[in-house]
Amino acid sequence: MSPRRTFVERRKNERVPLAVPVFVRGKDSQGKEFLEFATALNISAAGALLATHRLLPLHTTVVLEVPSAPLPRSRKLPRAVRRLKARLLRVSVVDAYQVWGVRFSSSLIPKHSGRKVHSLR
Repeated sequence: MSPRRTFVERRKNERVPLAVPVFVRGKDSQGKEFLEFATALNISAAGALLATHRLLPLHTTVVLEVPSAPLPRSRKLPRAVRRLKARLLRVSVVDAYQVWGVRFSSSLIPKHSGRKVHSLR
């Protein structure tokens, strides 16, 4: 019998298992621009796990766009991110989907930002 392997979590940020629709923009391996509809299966401050039908090579840079209703600029509403630049770090195939692990080019929660998390209460 082989010894049991223990899983060690290496991520610095906790993942939130929340399905979010996203548009993915980028260039394929032939340099042709594309726009693909995908689903983020989970998201952390540093990256996301996406399900899509498009196959891309590792290390491809993409832009994720979160569709949302337009909101007027207001000092009372917290700032929300709608466009995220990311790099493809991992690809696996599950059923008919390409499952991508991506890392954002900058964290959603900056270190030492001094910013407080806003609440609308």
